[in-house]
Amino acid sequence: MLADSVAENHVTLTEAEKTAVLEQLERLLASSYFSHSKRFPTFLRFVVHHALAGQGDLLKERTLGIEIFGRSPDYDTSADPIVRVTAAEIRKRIAQYYQEPGREDEIRVSLLSGSYVPHFQWPHHREAHVEEAPAALAVPLEHMQHEETSYKPSPSTRWSIAVILVLAVVVASAALVLVWKSTQRSPFDFFWGPVLNSSDPVLFCIADQNMYSEIALRDASDPTHQSILKDNLSAVVMTDLTPIVKIAGLMQANGRKYSLKGEGLTNLTDLRNGPTVFVGAFDNAWTLRLTKPLRFHFGNNEDMTKLWISDANSSGPPAWVVDRTMQLKTNNYRDYGMVARFVDPNTGKLSIIVAGVARGGTIVAGEFLTDPANLDLLTKMAPKGSSKKNIEVVLSTEIIDGQPGSPKIEATYFW
Repeated sequence: MLADSVAENHVTLTEAEKTAVLEQLERLLASSYFSHSKRFPTFLRFVVHHALAGQGDLLKERTLGIEIFGRSPDYDTSADPIVRVTAAEIRKRIAQYYQEPGREDEIRVSLLSGSYVPHFQWPHHREAHVEEAPAALAVPLEHMQHEETSYKPSPSTRWSIAVILVLAVVVASAALVLVWKSTQRSPFDFFWGPVLNSSDPVLFCIADQNMYSEIALRDASDPTHQSILKDNLSAVVMTDLTPIVKIAGLMQANGRKYSLKGEGLTNLTDLRNGPTVFVGAFDNAWTLRLTKPLRFHFGNNEDMTKLWISDANSSGPPAWVVDRTMQLKTNNYRDYGMVARFVDPNTGKLSIIVAGVARGGTIVAGEFLTDPANLDLLTKMAPKGSSKKNIEVVLSTEIIDGQPGSPKIEATYFW
């Protein structure tokens, strides 16, 4: 019989068993936990193929750093932990994969902590053994006519059986309730689940404005007296605070730690630490940079009098345009916003976009992502299995006297 666990080449696998492991590897890498990354599949394929080839002794940190990540032969592994960090992330993603229902009967591929040699564990298959009952003894007809052919339980036995049946019904009902509740996911789980279920810290990359201006400071001994001083200010636009506060409240309510950083101070290292929420579009360079390759992305004319959201699949002019001349003149116009959730290929981490063409679009983008009714509508519009896919949504809203109305979904894209 096939071994339940094969570890570090202690057991030689047959060719059929190796083929089964490779098929499971590709099944694992095709999942959403690995399909959006280049680094993790490359790493896992390398160690699995070498282990199956009987070369587990070569799977050391320095060797992996040289062969997979192109490090020099004398690189300092203590100063450059790329192998350890990648392996830790792979362990986490493998664990998430096998936590999904229906994975119990699959071969388990794993990397134990402190080792880069993969382990392969086969599921336990329990066979039911049905024993045949012994043949009935031949009894003369006249004897059968005088014997009792039925069993009558005593009152105490009947009471015990009744209690057991009632308990069984109660336990079964409780189990059904738990199963039902587990299938009734909240609307927030559809969009925010990958962020809320991650153990990584959440970063808010917010649009900030650096300006040289005057501030009024009050005298501590006489608060009615003010002094006007010049100062360098880093300011956040008030309309951006609405989505920041709403989404930060959602993070806090779910026990998620988060931090805020201005877009000018945010670097690629920050984005590699965990999911990032990008607020603002034309005043946030990171938002424009990350959404540029996407189907829906921001655009503008040369003098910035017209701003829009483009559809890369459309050859016509942009459909979602804000004319800033009309915006400033009347304060009544139609604004557009975008919300998105996707894995950034440069960092391997989730990026959340909350941005508008003008100020009202950013507000409704934040409202959309924190309103269960809006998220429930998005859930119903999405194809099956989209909770683990990348998502883009274009929104619109009517701005009346500078105040945005309710968000309306203009277009969606899942991939």
